[in-house]
Amino acid sequence: MPACKGPAARPIFRDRIFDPYMPTLKPILNVSQLSIWRGKKHILEAVDWTVRAGEHWVILGANGSGKTSLLSILTGYLTASRGAIHVLGRTFGEDDWQDLRLEIGLVGSAIRQMVPEDEPALLTVIGGKYAMIDYWGRVKKSDKLEAAAILERVECSELADRPWGYLSQGERQRVFIGRALMAHPKLLILDEPCAGLDPAAREQFLDFLQRIARQPDPPT
Repeated sequence: MPACKGPAARPIFRDRIFDPYMPTLKPILNVSQLSIWRGKKHILEAVDWTVRAGEHWVILGANGSGKTSLLSILTGYLTASRGAIHVLGRTFGEDDWQDLRLEIGLVGSAIRQMVPEDEPALLTVIGGKYAMIDYWGRVKKSDKLEAAAILERVECSELADRPWGYLSQGERQRVFIGRALMAHPKLLILDEPCAGLDPAAREQFLDFLQRIARQPDPPT
C-alpha cells in the first residue's frame, strides 16, 4: 500500500480489485517518486502509486493532506515538483495533456458550480460528450437517447427534465457522474464526491457507487 512520506497528515490509498488476474494488465495510471513542494512546505513527497484497468481506489486524508493536489497533477492542472507521471499510456512532459483530459471523466465541485440553475439534467449529461457547461448546440436525437440510457444507469431516469436548481446534492452528484460517463472515459476521477451530503445521503451515494462499480465494464 503506497503512502506519502513527510507531512504528518497524509492521504492513504486503498485498492479494491475485483478480478484476481488484474495485476497482469497494463497500468492505467502510474506515478513514481511524485513530490509537490511549495516553498519550504512539502505537500506530497515520494508517492508511488499504480492503478490497473478495472480497479477502484479511494484516497483518504485530512484537509490539506494533498488529495486534490494529487488529482490536479494527474489531470495536468498542477505541475509536480519531482517524479514521473504516466496516465493512459502518456507521459507528463512528453505528451499533450489537454488531449488526454478528453479521456478522463472528472467530477468535482468547481465544475458543478458552473451549471445553470435552469438546465435540465438530460442536457447536463449531454454536455459531457462535448466537454461543455451550459450546452447551447443543437441536440441530436442520438445524444438524447444515449443520455437517457446513462441517466437510467446512474439511477436518475426520473430527473431527465428536472432543472439543476431543483436537484438535491446527491442527485447532482449522480447526474454529474452521468455527465462524465457520456464521454466514455477510460478513467473516472471523483474529487470529494460526498462533500455537502448529510449522513443518510452519503450512505446512499456510496451504495450507488458500489452498484456502478459492479456493472459490466465499469470505468477504472
